[in-house]
Amino acid sequence: MRMAIGQTIEIVYLDRSGKISQRKIEVLAIRDGRIRATCLTAGAPRVFLLSNILAWHPARGKRYA
Repeated sequence: MRMAIGQTIEIVYLDRSGKISQRKIEVLAIRDGRIRATCLTAGAPRVFLLSNILAWHPARGKRYA
């Protein structure tokens, strides 16, 4: 996952209420089991727990900036 820093990836994420969502994020930093990212789906900065990411892959197509 460290290779994803600075990249746009798509994740399947389980939030604290148990809801599963698919998001496109731009990874800014990974530290202490957390990913600091810009969520391109929500258009806002977010922190994601690594343990709650169910799947991920590099984003395809247009890169958002």
